[in-house]
Order: sequence, then structure tokens, then C-alpha cells
Amino acid sequence: MKKVFCLLVSLILFSACGMNTAKNSVEEYLKKYKTLDSEVLVDLENVIDSENLSEIDEDKYRDVLKKQYKDLSYEILEEEYDGDTAYVTVKISVYDLYKAAKEASDYLATNKDAFNDEDGNYSEELFTSYKLDKMKNTTEKVDYTITFTVKKENDTYVVSQPTENDLLKIHGIYNYDLN
Repeated sequence: MKKVFCLLVSLILFSACGMNTAKNSVEEYLKKYKTLDSEVLVDLENVIDSENLSEIDEDKYRDVLKKQYKDLSYEILEEEYDGDTAYVTVKISVYDLYKAAKEASDYLATNKDAFNDEDGNYSEELFTSYKLDKMKNTTEKVDYTITFTVKKENDTYVVSQPTENDLLKIHGIYNYDLN
């Protein structure tokens, strides 16, 4: 699912037409997630369609993503300009989907039989459904700091493609255990 989250956001580059500051452009970028903008929803559906999920798990996955986006909160911490490039530092708060998925995987490691089908064979579908339920039901949040690069193009500030790690942070699946 990690690559899917990254794919979703990498498809969405928003320019903030008519915005006169880099800060406003970053706010518009994040607001598209919070308001479930049509561009975000189209890309979300494309990502879900690319997964091999049951219809029920597609609905769960859709709910997880929509909840994450709608409940994302942020605070602009700093805005620095260097010519036509600006750096906007933002503190975001998102559901800790990384922890929920890790807990599901940890449970699988010691309880693989819990995900056996009626024939006694391990079922990836049963595990995926369990993991999506854990992600959907999480209420624990995590805070991250992201510095967005914003470039001025034709008198309009455009948010540059965030790094992969920053995208993982937006989606709440950044592996902070590696730090």
C-alpha cells in the first residue's frame, strides 16, 4: 500500500492560481485533501482500482484515505523566500496509519492461523481486511514537519512535488522507526 499512497499524491500537483504568496499556495494544496477535491477523488479511485482488493476492502480502503485527508490538520510554521523559490515549513497532524499497519503485521507474525480460510490455508485477503480495519479505526495521530518547496512561475506560486518521505508523512505511513 505504501507505493499506492505515493502514486496517489505524485499524480496530484496543484498550482494555486491567483495566490500571491507561497504560504497561500501550500494552504491551497493541503486544502484540496481536506475538502476531498474532485482531482484528489479521481486519483484516489484510480489507485483503488489498481489494487487487487475485494469490493468490501475497496470500500474500507476508500474510507481510510478519505478519513485521513479530511482529518488532516496543519499549521504553517515558517515561510522563507529566496528569489523565485520559497520554502514553507508546515507542521501536519495525521492518523498514525503506519502504527496501525505495523500492529497488524506484528499480530500476523504470531497469529498467522487467525487468517486461515475455511480450508486451513493462509488468506492474504483476510489479513488485508484485518489491516484495513485497524487503519480505518485508528484514532491515534502523529505530527510531522514538512518543508514544501514552492516556485514562482508566471507570477503564480506552484507547490513542487514533495519528496517521497514527505508524501508518506502526509498519508500517515512514514516509517519513523528508522530514525
